[in-house]
Amino acid sequence: MADKDKIKDTLNLPRTSFSMKAKLAQREPELINRWEEIKLYEKILQERKNRPPFVLHDGPPYANGSIHLGTAMNKILKDFIVRSKNMQGFKALYVPGWDCHGLPIEIKVDQNLGEKKKSMSVIEIREECKKYALKYVEIQREQFKRLGVFATWDKPYLTMNPEYEGNIIRFLAAFFASGNIYKGKKPVYWCANCGTALAEAEIEYKDHESPSIFVKFPVISDLSVKYSELKGKKVSILIWTTTPWTIPANLAIAFHPDFEYAAFEAGGEVFIAAHRLIPVLAETLGFEKTRILATFPGKEMEGLKAKHPFIERESLFVLADYVTLDQGTGAVHTAPGHGYDDYLTGLKYKMDIYTPVDEEGKFVSEIEKYAGMNVFEANNVIVEDMENDGTLLKTENIVHSYPHCWRCKRPVIFRATAQWFISMDKSGLRKNSLEEIKKVQWIPSWGEERIKDMVEMRPDWCISRQRSWGVPIPSFYCRKCGAVLANEKIALHIADIFTREGTNSWFIKSAEELLPLDTKCTECGSNQFEKENNILDVWFESGASHSILGKREDLPWPADIYIEGHDQYRGWFNSSLLVGVAAKNKSPFKTCIIHGFVLDEKGRAMSKSLGNIIEPEEIVSRNGAEILRLWIAMLNYKEDARFGKETGQRLVDAYRKIRNTWRFILGNVYDFFPDKESIALKDMEMFDRWMLEKFARVGRKILKAYDEYEYHTVFHAAYNFFTVDLSSYYLDVLKDRLYCSGKNSKIRKSAQTALLSILKDTLILMAPILPFTTDEAWENMPGFRKKSESVHLELFPDFQEPRLEDVIFEEWEKLVPVREQVLKELEIAREERLIGNSLEAGVNLRVPASYMDLIRKYEAMLASLFIVSEVKVAEGSGDELEANIFRVKSEKCQRCWNYSSYVGESSAYPEFCKRCEDVVKEINN
Repeated sequence: MADKDKIKDTLNLPRTSFSMKAKLAQREPELINRWEEIKLYEKILQERKNRPPFVLHDGPPYANGSIHLGTAMNKILKDFIVRSKNMQGFKALYVPGWDCHGLPIEIKVDQNLGEKKKSMSVIEIREECKKYALKYVEIQREQFKRLGVFATWDKPYLTMNPEYEGNIIRFLAAFFASGNIYKGKKPVYWCANCGTALAEAEIEYKDHESPSIFVKFPVISDLSVKYSELKGKKVSILIWTTTPWTIPANLAIAFHPDFEYAAFEAGGEVFIAAHRLIPVLAETLGFEKTRILATFPGKEMEGLKAKHPFIERESLFVLADYVTLDQGTGAVHTAPGHGYDDYLTGLKYKMDIYTPVDEEGKFVSEIEKYAGMNVFEANNVIVEDMENDGTLLKTENIVHSYPHCWRCKRPVIFRATAQWFISMDKSGLRKNSLEEIKKVQWIPSWGEERIKDMVEMRPDWCISRQRSWGVPIPSFYCRKCGAVLANEKIALHIADIFTREGTNSWFIKSAEELLPLDTKCTECGSNQFEKENNILDVWFESGASHSILGKREDLPWPADIYIEGHDQYRGWFNSSLLVGVAAKNKSPFKTCIIHGFVLDEKGRAMSKSLGNIIEPEEIVSRNGAEILRLWIAMLNYKEDARFGKETGQRLVDAYRKIRNTWRFILGNVYDFFPDKESIALKDMEMFDRWMLEKFARVGRKILKAYDEYEYHTVFHAAYNFFTVDLSSYYLDVLKDRLYCSGKNSKIRKSAQTALLSILKDTLILMAPILPFTTDEAWENMPGFRKKSESVHLELFPDFQEPRLEDVIFEEWEKLVPVREQVLKELEIAREERLIGNSLEAGVNLRVPASYMDLIRKYEAMLASLFIVSEVKVAEGSGDELEANIFRVKSEKCQRCWNYSSYVGESSAYPEFCKRCEDVVKEINN
């Protein structure tokens, strides 16, 4: 039987239709279509109908443009959680949502409409905004589905749906009921470009260049009454600021009550500043010589006055604890209409909250010299004017961190306007929220401190916006006396209208049609009202999204998990917490998980200007969604993650190793019928039982990692098992038994039993990470009793029962380093041209006495474990095991390629070893 083809026909070579080439970009859409055709997600939920619910509540992405890598990361992480929870035995219903209102959409629609907008009604413009949002809801929905994300895609929640809009106002009613909402004039972040107030969550800090100026305010109070040294002197207060445009709004100068101040003479003038800062000021301002005339505590300045540098107005001296000596002069220019600390000081001293700047960021007519001028453009003009009239001592441009609008990226201003606010302290909202923060599990744990700090420090929440695409604030004004009409009853009445008719009804109906019958002004009794023209902050809208929970058994309130990027500490996490605590006295989430941002390979944020953006669609169309999912599983998602072309190639290589491992196993169980051919655990080969136990221990680690949302642990534990324990050891050793043993022999069926068990369980364990590949492999796997239609209908395996006694398992573990040492020696022998294939080798093992019993016990198996043709064992004299390689002198079996002294002895099959002769005889008979 020397014919190689005939010999090959006697071998059990692998067969499978599970291709080596994944062709994920083509195959994945086919699988998605199949899942939709068989309604797979619905079947999963139906199978889990009597299981306990688990709710991951979706933080709604904004319906404004295609998804980016950060959005893809977020949705895939959510899919990991939902899929794994379903496979853990929960009913994990995932309802996706979209944030549909707000400024970015309205601005984009404005740009698209151009001049046409001027002839359109508010309703027509809002309808255009709605169409724009729906367009991107549909685009993003398809992009998320392409990533393999399971969800109720046909029944999402949209913040612009009438029922949702009604629920927003019902939550707002809870704030009215507690007395937390008020309208007042106070400084807020204001974007002149967008024409609206902004919340803290809508601000990002970037470098900005501003004039840094030192200005003198001439004192008009008679200081000589207290300090005789100043009699007859012209004295000025020195202030420093980086916002010259706020000088026209100056009403006061603040001193710290406990700091020591000094009047000092320099350059023929007398100035007042913090005593400690005078040497620094002298150097900065170029004073060659200074002389202290008088010193005094800051508290003695209270109530005195100075003259405004260029406006006929007095500036009051006030006291404030926020004054520092870090920079400046220790005397702080105070404009109550343009700074929060300034505002509080203004209230304390009963000042006007003066704001001479309009909604376009321009000075009003009252400031004659600069009227109509944009404040940032006015900076240099004001500086130049003060320089000309002698009130400016120094100016230079500095680059510093400055607040910018998160949407248009322009610098914002702090401007006092009449806005609606939620009080953080009036009804204990801050205190109660801080208590709830302690009850939430924060992942990572430092998240608790971060959100605590933000809630502790955040000012009252400005919830009004000066736009039209959103949910109107349900408030009215008496036409006769101007009194505000806004309360819980009115809000609940409007909520019912919005639920029935949507928020367009606010712009269609009159105030009388919107209000309950016979509504009268509580101040004057009039029944004539006007509607509020502000809408709600979109953060309140998205923060109210947990209103979709608690209406059915499988979507209980509160949610088990919220998971978003770390920017949501001051965004969605924050607003959701406040709304939940105000409306239901509890956090709307039990666990809060934070993930990082996606950066390029150099650690830079991805941006169009840098040209380093990598779109998810680019990755998916080239390599498939599995590669993107694998990347997210590999990284510690709680930190910022880098992605680039080199990363993509490494991922492809890792994926290929996993796929080819499954392909090898599938190829070797093609003729295995598990229901009738499986070998009982107790009758299996010990090597197979050892690998099953080794896998069980890895499996337990993976299940624990899923439970703790540690997906990088899932990946690395599985990947190491695939590449080290399986491919480099078990499968390598097993090839001889699988290919060359009798087709139906017990030792081959033992191997196939172990392989199918490992295949089935690894596919189930990796299904949340690699849903496409695992389902494709599952389809190619041999059928067995109760095999589900899809791997995604399965539950995670149970690894509690031991596959092998601990003592025997540890014996096999001790053989691993022995094998590794032999493999190293074989490699050296190969490099020295002593051998080519390892089967040409024999091994002389010299074993220390402490190892001898173990080696003797498994001596018969050593040749197959080392993949050599012969092993000779002798006791060594030292404490270290020695492995010496020699070239075997026997002949090579032409079927299994092992070298055996039996080759040539058989008259019928002289080219075979004894094992191969017996197998071929059985085939031929």
